[in-house]
Amino acid sequence: MAKPLRLSTTSPTFEADFKARLHWSADTDAAIEQRVADILADVQKRGDAAVLEYTERFDGLKVDSMAALELTQTELKAAFDGLPAEQRDALQAAAARVRSYHEAQKKASGESWTYRDADGTLLGQKVTPLDRVGIYVPGGKAAYPSSVLMNAIPAHVAGVEEIIMVVPTPKGEKNPLVLAAAYVAGVSRAFTIGGAQAVAALAYGTATVPAVDKITGPGNAYVAAAKRRVFGTVGIDMIAGPSEILVLADGSTPADWVAMDLFSQAEHDELAQSVLLCPDAAYIARVQAEIERLLPQMPRKDIIEKSLNGRGVLIHTRSMEEACAISNRIAPEHLEVSSNEPHKWEPLLKHAGAIFLGAFTSESLGDYCAGPNHVLPTSGTARFSSPLGVYDFQKRSSLIEVSEQGAQTLGKIAAVLAYGEGLQAHAMAAEFRLKKD
Repeated sequence: MAKPLRLSTTSPTFEADFKARLHWSADTDAAIEQRVADILADVQKRGDAAVLEYTERFDGLKVDSMAALELTQTELKAAFDGLPAEQRDALQAAAARVRSYHEAQKKASGESWTYRDADGTLLGQKVTPLDRVGIYVPGGKAAYPSSVLMNAIPAHVAGVEEIIMVVPTPKGEKNPLVLAAAYVAGVSRAFTIGGAQAVAALAYGTATVPAVDKITGPGNAYVAAAKRRVFGTVGIDMIAGPSEILVLADGSTPADWVAMDLFSQAEHDELAQSVLLCPDAAYIARVQAEIERLLPQMPRKDIIEKSLNGRGVLIHTRSMEEACAISNRIAPEHLEVSSNEPHKWEPLLKHAGAIFLGAFTSESLGDYCAGPNHVLPTSGTARFSSPLGVYDFQKRSSLIEVSEQGAQTLGKIAAVLAYGEGLQAHAMAAEFRLKKD
């Protein structure tokens, strides 16, 4: 039976109990780190041959060449055409909303700009897209077509010319929804490879897989370790930890809705974390009762039970204000404000990957089709990180055009500072442009 830990902020041991429950180490097992390092080095050295060898070893997929692991556009379209009409319509509707949101995001923050000083000097910023990106889509235990949309569409909106998708297909089993999503999202090329070897192929390039500028998308511990190691050779989005949901409730939402929302993250894996913060002790008890009633009906009940028992927590707070303060300390990936007055509490919330306002805004809508990106910072990194977005697939170059008049003022300032740093060539380069008296 699922029994999330019950805590109260009035308890003298609350701080210690709270910190112990939230703790999750992002440190990768040393054996995984060494294995990943070996795989990366091998792929960097042997390219396609190494990728083929690891694909056979880890995915049980033996083929003679990399050509057999590349999905053609014809195959992606066939997967889309072969879906039931309901799934085709859902994919296209979700893609349209995700694209619409990221188009608005680009207009708000993704355009180049310039201005001129009074002396004619031009200053500004040039925004340009990355040339080629790689998106990693998890495979194996579960398939995530939504991850294809969330990674590929903002890259397209940003203006990326080539999007390379990698997705493991253990035993050669291809998920039609994932392939169809790649077609809908406009993936350029797709390969049925996964794990650290796929990350290495994207980072370093092989005879078949082109090297990319950035890798995005979640994966297992091997994928996370590989992304960490190739950072610097390529960009990465983030190192994702276990999924999280925090429900900030005032007791007005049906208890079974909240219980199911807690399940929605707990069903991901045993390390996922589900948290309820509420000032109403009786309501917390009702949510617990609904957890016990609904759990036996869930297909993934074993995973949910282990997640809630190991990392779940129901916290009774003194007030909604205190609940908001605790939420900011946690900085959750998903934050539901399950209240009749969500906009009253939203201004108090500073740190979260995504904030879901009101009882009807279930986290699952954000995962699939609301529009904003579902690739979000985890493990408290929402304190300093943002959701995946158009800006992750763009870079910014500063623009500077100093006029002759402007050089007379700026040159003197630069020379003084450069001489102060002992960099005479810097100073003289500026002074050469000063008008001689």
